[in-house]
Parts: sequence; C-alpha cells; structure tokens
Amino acid sequence: MRFETKMAVAVRADLETWQKLNVVAFLGTGLGQATDEVIGKPYLDADGTEYLALSREPVMCLAGDAAVLARTRARAVERGLRVAVYTRQMFETGWDEANRAAVAEVPADELDLVGIGIYGPRKEVDKAADRLKLHP
Repeated sequence: MRFETKMAVAVRADLETWQKLNVVAFLGTGLGQATDEVIGKPYLDADGTEYLALSREPVMCLAGDAAVLARTRARAVERGLRVAVYTRQMFETGWDEANRAAVAEVPADELDLVGIGIYGPRKEVDKAADRLKLHP
C-alpha cells in the first residue's frame, strides 16, 4: 500500500550506534503523535494477548551530516510539515522538561541537530529530505 503521507527519521551519520538508536526511538514517539491517524490499532496474537499499537505506515530511516539535517529542518518548517528534533544537548539531560529547556535556549537555525523527524504529504517530505540518504 502506498500512503499519501510519509514519515522520515534522519540521524547524524557520525553518531555512536547507541546514540542513533536512542534518537530514532525518541523521534518516533514524536512522529507517533503528529496526527490522530499516524498510529494504527492495537495488535492481538492468536491467544488474544493485546499489544500496543504501532505506526500505520513505514518510517523511512535516513542519515546525513549536520548541515543536511539543518537544511532538512528548515525546508520541512517552510513546507508546514510536522517536525520533531533531537539536539546534541539532549544527550546530557535526563528528562523531558530539561530536553525542552535545552531546545528553547537556542535559535532554530543554530540548533545542534543530531536527529530530525518529519511527517506530512509524501511529496513535501521527499522535497524537504532530498539530500538525506537511506541509513546504511
């Protein structure tokens, strides 16, 4: 099935593996609340055990350097896409309030982005993320 919308998560290619996984996990939670339609219905196994609902569509996992992430963020905002960010400073905090404070201290064009999540119409996401590459 081809969706009219698209979700993409991009991380800095030079991060440690644990950092990449952490950033993707955090950004995924942001994308999960982009709209009411992003998350599907709960899963059930054959025994009737219920599991948490997941995204209804695939999430593209991409990579790039700091300049490409900054460009992607700016283009996504210009296009009115839903955007989630993860900055380097957030590795040093321990909770949500401190993360928000770390982001709030820095102007948008100076954020030290290590990850970005974007959601919106497929064509607009593709245009915003045009310089990102599939994560290896």
